[in-house]
Amino acid sequence: MAGHSQFKNIMHRKGRQDAIRSKLFSKLAREVTVAARSGLPDPDKNSRLRLAVQNARAENMPKDSIERAIKKAAGGEAEHYEAIRYEGYGPGGAAIIAEALSDNRNRTASIVRSLFTKYGGNLGETGSVSFLFTRAGEIVYPSKAGSAEEVLEAAIEAGADDVQSDETGRIVTCAFASIGEVSAALSSRLGEAETVKTVWKPQTTTLVDEESALSLMKLVAALEEEDDIQNVFTNFEVSDEVMRKLTAA
Repeated sequence: MAGHSQFKNIMHRKGRQDAIRSKLFSKLAREVTVAARSGLPDPDKNSRLRLAVQNARAENMPKDSIERAIKKAAGGEAEHYEAIRYEGYGPGGAAIIAEALSDNRNRTASIVRSLFTKYGGNLGETGSVSFLFTRAGEIVYPSKAGSAEEVLEAAIEAGADDVQSDETGRIVTCAFASIGEVSAALSSRLGEAETVKTVWKPQTTTLVDEESALSLMKLVAALEEEDDIQNVFTNFEVSDEVMRKLTAA
């Protein structure tokens, strides 16, 4: 079975249980700052900032912290962060993309390279694995937003490409270029989403065994622990037996 989505769900649940809130809020504030610098410091007039604020609120980030990040950016007091994408291969040949917002490119590159090496991976050049993924929009709703059928109908009408539903929620996928339009249409029908973000969706998957899957989990976790790393995406496929072991771990 394809393991990418299930693996991300496992990591997401474990992350929610174990994450230090201040570290999470720091990453969210960094995205709010960069978004505020990218246009007007007003969420109503800056779509990227609006999404950043929405995602911060979804994680229960204090309102004053969000406003402080916006004011720092507007006043030119915040650090200047550079968006950087790192690509490489992890254990078992699985492709990995790590997105960073860094104020020191050399520091971040050194950290990422050392983590890939430590956990049996190889950091490559930009573009070395991104061809295996598609840039897409991902809009997440809680299950209470509507039944699987209701959300699917709304997604189709909004122009989305796919919907994955389970007891924890509804994940709507759309084209990268239409994320603003689709999220706005869904909002008018279903209310505000939990998160609206861009993702790297695997086009192909790589089969890995249990040992490689466990090493991948450690590498992804280590990358996500780093302050400079905002998002990590990977592709792989595992058997039902290995997925049950990972889920039970």
